[in-house]
Amino acid sequence: MNTILITGCSSGFGLETARYFLDRGWTVIATMRTPDLNLLPPSDRLRILPLDVTNADSIARVVDAAGPIDVLVNNAGVGLLNAVEGVSMDQARDVFETNTLGTIAMTKAFLPQFRERRAGVVINVTSTVTLRPLHLLSVYTASKAAVNAFTESMALELEPFGVRARIVLPGLAPETAFGANARARMGMSIPEAYAEVGAQVFAGFENPGPITRPTDVAEAVWRAATDPASPMRLPAGADAVALAAAS
Repeated sequence: MNTILITGCSSGFGLETARYFLDRGWTVIATMRTPDLNLLPPSDRLRILPLDVTNADSIARVVDAAGPIDVLVNNAGVGLLNAVEGVSMDQARDVFETNTLGTIAMTKAFLPQFRERRAGVVINVTSTVTLRPLHLLSVYTASKAAVNAFTESMALELEPFGVRARIVLPGLAPETAFGANARARMGMSIPEAYAEVGAQVFAGFENPGPITRPTDVAEAVWRAATDPASPMRLPAGADAVALAAAS
């Protein structure tokens, strides 16, 4: 029976991916900062563990508790929408600590067992914001673009050991709590000089057109996990697929 460990399962993509793999008979280790046992249906194939990807001791405890796994999904992340002038260095560091360094730390923690078994898959969830420049997303995009580059370079190192690395790129997902969580954690104080740009950005959110749904991401993660012939980058969602095709 295959085992998958997914970070950031309290809502959105992570929660839906955990549900998707449970429904298909996998053993699922769902991690989140504050465990909520009511988020997923009870199952003897499910474990919910506390994890802060920015804390080395927390990561070590999860590695010990999880034991052998077959797939690692680095999905935990935090958003940030603001002009560069409106981003404090503490906020920038927070974004990179979670989105970029947290992904690297989790990957490093599980690679030894993958390499020793000569099997395993690392799947990093980034974003299609990395495919084109967008207003007010410079710091967030940088944190995700770094993960893309990290994953593609790491894949070359892991190939001789039979270990795969893949990137899932979701698009805009208004059905998730990602935006609200980002506002609660990072605030939304856009400098007055950028107010007009901000208004245009928010107006675009009101009529987004095609979007990404959590099931789209779960399906892309499934393909990355189960199909050795899957491409390095898997766009997830109608908008993501269209953007990737145009890039």
